[in-house]
Amino acid sequence: MKTQERTTAKAVTVGVALIAVAVFASRLFAKPGIEGLPLAPSASGELRGSPPPSGTDVPRLLQNPTLSRTHIAFNYAGEIWSVPRDGGTAQRLVTGQLVNFRPLFSPDGSRIAFTGVYDGNADVYVVSAAGGEPQRLTWHPSDDEALGWTPDGSRVLMRSWRATPRDLPKLFTVPLNGGFPEELPLPSGNEASYSPDAKRLAYIPYPQWQPAWKKYRGGQTTPIWVADLSDSHIVKVPRDNSNDRFPSWVGDKVYFLSDRSGPYTLFSYDTKSNEVRELVKNADGLDMRYASAGPGAIVFEQLGRISLYDLTTGSTRVVPISISADLPQVRARFDKVAPKQILHAAISPSGKRVAIEARGEILSVPAEKGDVRNLTRTTGVADRDPAFSPDGKWIAWLSDDSGEYALHFRAPDGQGPVRTLELGAPPSYFYEPRWSPDSKKLLLTDKRLNLWLIDLDHPVLEKIDTDRYEGADFRAAWSPDSRFVAYTKQLPNFFHAVFIYSIKDKVARQVTDGRSEAYSPRFDRSGKYLWFLASTDVGLAQTGGMMAYGRPVTSSLYAMVLKKSVPSPVAPESDEEGDAKKDLAGKGKADDKGDKGDKDNKGDKGDHPKPSTLVTIDFEGLDQRIVSLPVDRANYVGIDEGPDGVVFLASGPLAFSDEDYLSLREEPPTLEITRFDLKTRKAEKFLEKIDSGRAGLQTFLVSADGKKVLWEKDKKWFLAASDKPPKPGDGALKTEGVEVWVDPRAEWRQIFHEVWRIERDFLYDPNAHGLNLGEAERLYGRFLDGIGSRDDLNQLLEEALGNLVLGHVWAQGGATPKQDRGDPGLLGADWRIEEGRYRFARILSGENWNPKLRAPLTEPGVEVKEGDFLIAVNGQDCRGDDDVSRLLMGTGGKQTVLTVGPNSDGSKSRPVTVVPVRSESALRLRTWMEDSRKKVDQLTGGRVGYVYIPDTAGGGYTNFNRYYFSQVGKEAVILDERFNHGGQIADYMVNVLKWTPLMGATTREGEDQIIPMAAIFGPKVMIANQMSGSGGDALPWLFKKAGLGPLVGVRTWGGLVGVGGYPRLIDGGYVTAPRWALYGTQGKWEVENVGIAPDIEVEQDPALTRTGHDPQLERAIQLAMEALAKTPPTKLVRPPYPNYGQQLPKFAAP
Repeated sequence: MKTQERTTAKAVTVGVALIAVAVFASRLFAKPGIEGLPLAPSASGELRGSPPPSGTDVPRLLQNPTLSRTHIAFNYAGEIWSVPRDGGTAQRLVTGQLVNFRPLFSPDGSRIAFTGVYDGNADVYVVSAAGGEPQRLTWHPSDDEALGWTPDGSRVLMRSWRATPRDLPKLFTVPLNGGFPEELPLPSGNEASYSPDAKRLAYIPYPQWQPAWKKYRGGQTTPIWVADLSDSHIVKVPRDNSNDRFPSWVGDKVYFLSDRSGPYTLFSYDTKSNEVRELVKNADGLDMRYASAGPGAIVFEQLGRISLYDLTTGSTRVVPISISADLPQVRARFDKVAPKQILHAAISPSGKRVAIEARGEILSVPAEKGDVRNLTRTTGVADRDPAFSPDGKWIAWLSDDSGEYALHFRAPDGQGPVRTLELGAPPSYFYEPRWSPDSKKLLLTDKRLNLWLIDLDHPVLEKIDTDRYEGADFRAAWSPDSRFVAYTKQLPNFFHAVFIYSIKDKVARQVTDGRSEAYSPRFDRSGKYLWFLASTDVGLAQTGGMMAYGRPVTSSLYAMVLKKSVPSPVAPESDEEGDAKKDLAGKGKADDKGDKGDKDNKGDKGDHPKPSTLVTIDFEGLDQRIVSLPVDRANYVGIDEGPDGVVFLASGPLAFSDEDYLSLREEPPTLEITRFDLKTRKAEKFLEKIDSGRAGLQTFLVSADGKKVLWEKDKKWFLAASDKPPKPGDGALKTEGVEVWVDPRAEWRQIFHEVWRIERDFLYDPNAHGLNLGEAERLYGRFLDGIGSRDDLNQLLEEALGNLVLGHVWAQGGATPKQDRGDPGLLGADWRIEEGRYRFARILSGENWNPKLRAPLTEPGVEVKEGDFLIAVNGQDCRGDDDVSRLLMGTGGKQTVLTVGPNSDGSKSRPVTVVPVRSESALRLRTWMEDSRKKVDQLTGGRVGYVYIPDTAGGGYTNFNRYYFSQVGKEAVILDERFNHGGQIADYMVNVLKWTPLMGATTREGEDQIIPMAAIFGPKVMIANQMSGSGGDALPWLFKKAGLGPLVGVRTWGGLVGVGGYPRLIDGGYVTAPRWALYGTQGKWEVENVGIAPDIEVEQDPALTRTGHDPQLERAIQLAMEALAKTPPTKLVRPPYPNYGQQLPKFAAP
């Protein structure tokens, strides 16, 4: 959970050409090996623990301090603590299963308001300053977070996303006995503090997506506005694009933190003189991260250190605070492995066991009989990517036990030492070891786009190839005789071609022509064929932007006949008698000895398979020996070889689809598995709706002998025979009770180091924007032993990574306590309190034909009108001093009886059965969008269209197609990309908007048409705001570059880098390190940490929005109408019909 800002952002992912040339040799500790493995014993294999931090001088992340006359309260390790104002040993006041944060003393110091997460949801609570049972004040399923108090102490000031259509929270106050929160008359607000007379409010109007970003100067730099609550007119605290935070109003001054002079420090603003003064010189350079006012002083926090600034003397002193307590989240314990924590799996050669990677351990799970074995037992070490050797003697995996990733080996029964093979310098991330069939060699890929070979008899890394562009996907496969490797590599045209590498010759040959997308090669077990997939309609899908969306990409299965003398596997068949009977499907000539014609075999010595199994490849004419196999075209994502002549194909949805952009992101699409048998030349459906891993067939695996298959479905793993489709539910692995020993502090140290390795290896800039990563790790690492929760670790990481001065850098997730939110219920309505009752002020409409936009109160048969009173919920009386959200708890998706009527006394009331929704976010966004569209239509007399673009991913694509093309015929269009969360580069949208008339078309009946027909050729205006970012930065940038029209609003976020594809942290958390960065055609960084400035700046003036205006939209309407007046719509003039005066010939009479 974010304790200070709500983070909502999506990443733009764009491919940039990279050429990685990295050559390194392996270091080997060459001690005598066992069973042919001359590898060094590892220190792994011991059950490890982590001693607790000793002493009281361990720096701790004490956060969000608040001050009374006698005490300081703060949050640490997800709990609320209190210490005397002069310092000492802190006492715990409030504990919770998840997290409690941001305590706030009431004006008289008798109570503390805070934000607590008790039922999986952030709500406002109040507790006595002496401790005790907290009282819950809010119940809404949207996050409600405490910010302060009204000056008289009667109400708690809070922010909430309950009534907003998108990113911007609104400000409310809630009475101490709970009840309906009262909204302040401001369009949005993220931080706030009342003036002493409660008539004005110093507030920050919007949040930041990435508050730890140092030296940030994009569109989300935070101002402080002072609003008169009587009319919502504002005065702006003077600034020059600085970040100003945490206003606290004392007397005539507003105290706040700002980075206007460097690292965040304390400033004051005099509301009478309009003067801003710096109060504390930040000498050590660590940001002050939080500040609040109390009697006679400002208390602030500086990376865990709490200090007081005396308002009378101007002096500052550090408050010495010690903590001595048992912290629940740091206790070493056995934890059950959750299904989502199983990150990789491997099937043993005969399918009797499955190795899984979970929580940084390698575990061996029996198919039926036996116990689960932990092969590593290394809490605080990342052990990844297990792989069984085909002879069953070894499991290989990657481990960072030494501080960098190396290959480890151990016998599958867990006996004997772990053997280690270091992978050389410079270090990197390596992936998915793949054994050769003879169990003597391994393939590895790495982050630097390399494909590596390791011969365990001579264990030095040998580079096979290096891919061309970021995102290498070799999909390497061994020949059955272990002498060839097939893989794919990107060509300059971005297509993949299949290559075959000879281990003996050390030569790679391209074997497909590069004019189709060829991928996923696999040798047939007979050694006669190379299976692969290929597509010829993938071109637009290779663009890396939105142009790829909605383009059906299909591929077919092909077989490459490796030897000239082997006939086509799908040659015509004919039934004949006696000696004339031929098997034309692949037997070959009777005297075919396998390898006589293969020059690769001449003089080759060593232990090889029998000649009949040797693979012969005649490269000459190979392109003419590719045949199509009788399998229907589909969107195949990969294949794997089964028994001899059998291929398994995994397919996904045919084309990109996102039925509704308003819905939350769902699980990735599922896969279908098809089994093709060359003997019968038929394909059959083998599995349906299995989970899709991040790399195609990762959730579908075939054993080395081809007789068993392993797959994941609904986060459960199954194992079954490969000869026929398994019955649903058969072969379920028993993973529910798997446990591992977890020492959180040891895990956190490993995670902390892993994060810096990820930044080192994945960041697009090898110089990390000039930051010394090693020194940063050392500096912030001193806090590791003092953190008390997994959330503290994320906070520490984000604070440290903020020094990269870079967007899209987050550290989130991980093994935190979980709680079930239950089924909160909402009705899709706005309320007002009248006559002591809740009254329906507005009923939100949806699209009830769309399950994701269902509006409970507008469904057929539900007769509730705006103005009706809500009398009861499921028979419980509902009064205005109660919280209706409390009464609706647990009703989401369930039939609920409302008693409604026209009178507050309940007379003439009636029961109505509704089914509440769990979230109103989609309904509120649609309502805001429809209100905007109707306003444009009304104010322009129907001449101008309106299209909202919520992102540049599936939602934006869907919405653009739905609303732009349905308004063709309008004379102009407004594109609203406010709150656009990005996704991809929206090249498709810009290309469509650039269409110009090419020609006219006329017909005998009907109106003439302009080609292209589906276009709005008239003026275009775009609106953007500070909550438009990533792809939402790129869209207005491209709009302006294309000269399509003016940009209205305020500067965008300024985060135009891309993220994706990182190793998961061992406890399931993740961190980002931007892998792509976009620059302009003139060789300048035009957008990152800058944003796209509007041509016409318009802010959302609270005084105008209070009266129902949308200043940005209204200015866009004005510009569109002015442009229409200057440039009337294009109308082609049909020329006169041609008259060639053709005279018919005259014929003489017969």
